[in-house]
Amino acid sequence: MHNLHWNKGLIILLILFVGFSINGQNIAKGNYNFMDFQKKDYYFGISLGINNSAYQVNRSSNFATNDSINIVNGVFKPGFNLNIITNLKIGQYFDFRFLPGFAFTDRKIEFLNAENEQINKQIESVFLEIPFLLRFKSAPYKDKRLFIVGGVKYAYDVASNSRANKEKAQFLLQVSPHDYQVEVGAGVQFFFPYFIFSPEIKFSQGIGNVHIYKDELNESRILETVLSRVLSISFNFEG
Repeated sequence: MHNLHWNKGLIILLILFVGFSINGQNIAKGNYNFMDFQKKDYYFGISLGINNSAYQVNRSSNFATNDSINIVNGVFKPGFNLNIITNLKIGQYFDFRFLPGFAFTDRKIEFLNAENEQINKQIESVFLEIPFLLRFKSAPYKDKRLFIVGGVKYAYDVASNSRANKEKAQFLLQVSPHDYQVEVGAGVQFFFPYFIFSPEIKFSQGIGNVHIYKDELNESRILETVLSRVLSISFNFEG
């Protein structure tokens, strides 16, 4: 369902993107604030956001032969993030963006056993994020313009449960502190006299398995791969 809503939203934003590009070919008319920012080769800012994150779980061959767990699912849970923005212009329509910061997430994997009892494995994380993004912008129209953005991100969990002591770790579903993701998104820039306000929505998909296999833990044995997924909405203030 999350992917369906994301795909519909992206299609709508792409249609609007094309409309803005057509209507904004004359960039001087009605773009008074934009013209001031157009003179800058780079600028900085801050990004505040909320996120909804989960794990995409893929079952191992042990799942079919186990007789204690019938269902396993990753559950989306809310969090928030704070990033510093460094934006470097590459020509008129492209930007290179570097947004280091922190993301606070709370993810849960639900297991349903043979007695229809629910077992929850909750994983709280504080990620140091290092994303590298390329942004493509439409022509401006009345001090507004749309953009699409994409790139890669490395995230390190400074609160990773992988460092739990041996006695506590035997009951934990552990994940690696290192995560690699690809990101795509879209948003709108609003040009004001002293700053640019840019709300944006992004989807991040993990490309590396973060599951730490433990043969002594049944919940771990039935999992093949665990991949991170994040849907985030950010409010950027730049200038």
